[in-house]
Amino acid sequence: MMGAMLTTLIAFLGACTLIAASPGPSTVLIIKQSLRSRRAGFMTVLGNETGIFLWGLAAACGLTALVAASQLAYDIMRVVGAVVLLAFGAQTLWNARKKKTGADEEDAPVKAQSSWAAYRSGLLLNLANPKAAVFAMSFLPQFVPSGAPQLPFMIGLAALWAVYEVGYYGLYVWFVGRMKAVLSRAAVRRRLEQVSGGVLVLLGVRLAVEG
Repeated sequence: MMGAMLTTLIAFLGACTLIAASPGPSTVLIIKQSLRSRRAGFMTVLGNETGIFLWGLAAACGLTALVAASQLAYDIMRVVGAVVLLAFGAQTLWNARKKKTGADEEDAPVKAQSSWAAYRSGLLLNLANPKAAVFAMSFLPQFVPSGAPQLPFMIGLAALWAVYEVGYYGLYVWFVGRMKAVLSRAAVRRRLEQVSGGVLVLLGVRLAVEG
């Protein structure tokens, strides 16, 4: 029994690694926020992983099945998610443009952001993603051992998933912080914000037009 549990755990963490390594809106936002400061980046990670845990909890309770079964509910979430992505992307592009046209942009410090604002951005982006809901519903049950109580086991897996990704994305935040000497240069920072803003806009458009 313990051997089967260990095998399941290793397989689950391996799958979590592959999921986290796949580029997506959350990765882009975390890197973007980490350009501001390590605190902003880490709080964004915590917000994103809170969303992961909440979707896992909803999946354990069977609530995400409603999203998958109802085309209307899925479409509403899809539109909301697209709007959120477009808003984040447009704001990032606008900020990059302001830095470009600013008189003292070469030495201008990065504008501080509150911990709550950074946390909220990560949480909102995750909760507005209908694919996260459907994925949690299809992903977590695969790792529940036969005969194990499904509800507590899935809640435990959701918590483990979130905690594991805190550590994984924390490496992104750490790496951006280590590259601060280069990334803090206004021209480099502006270019990275332009790229991240463009990616968020494209992801938002794709989410809006998909069926």
